[in-house]
Amino acid sequence: MPCMLPVLANELDIDEILARVDGVLFTGSPSDIEPHHYDGEPSAPGTLHDPHRDALTLPLAQRALHNGIPVLAICRGFQELNVVMGGSLHQKVHEVEGYHRHKENPEDTIDVQYGPSHPIDLIEGGLLHGLASQSRVMVNSLHGQGVARLAKGVTVEAVADDGLVEAFQIDEAPGFNLAVQWHPEWQATKNDFSMAIFKAFGDACRSRAAKRQV
Repeated sequence: MPCMLPVLANELDIDEILARVDGVLFTGSPSDIEPHHYDGEPSAPGTLHDPHRDALTLPLAQRALHNGIPVLAICRGFQELNVVMGGSLHQKVHEVEGYHRHKENPEDTIDVQYGPSHPIDLIEGGLLHGLASQSRVMVNSLHGQGVARLAKGVTVEAVADDGLVEAFQIDEAPGFNLAVQWHPEWQATKNDFSMAIFKAFGDACRSRAAKRQV
């Protein structure tokens, strides 16, 4: 049963929350992580931030990973996990030499915005490579921020055709964890690769639930 957490960091007990759940999904968001969390330069005027989410999700992610609770992180969640592990972010990937535009065109229809945008290469032997049973897949792309300095202690699972890191796992986390930069939740039932990702996460959650009930 899914449960949405309100971004009330000062009112919630993270340990109590994690004792009651079998997995945590960190969603995407239009907002950017505030750059002081990764020693970045001040954001450009008008940048949308959500300090209340930062105050909850960053410590929540750190604690969930440490406790071995299954974690799936999508888009902003992917960036949160990189920051939590000590990595940093480009605030505007499209302005960094060598990278193409990863952000959607807001004038396009939703179907186009969330439609296939560019290929990613899946690292041989990785979780995603096994789930896809192929080396390259097409994904959507709706993000302005992206990995600048990849955190230590992670294994890259996928890279975009321009070299930008698109997925990783955290090596020493005792439970299932996966961070992806794209949005597999969009029309997931029509995409075998997306369904395989959610099944892997669901299987990990069910396994934790079974152990908690013993």
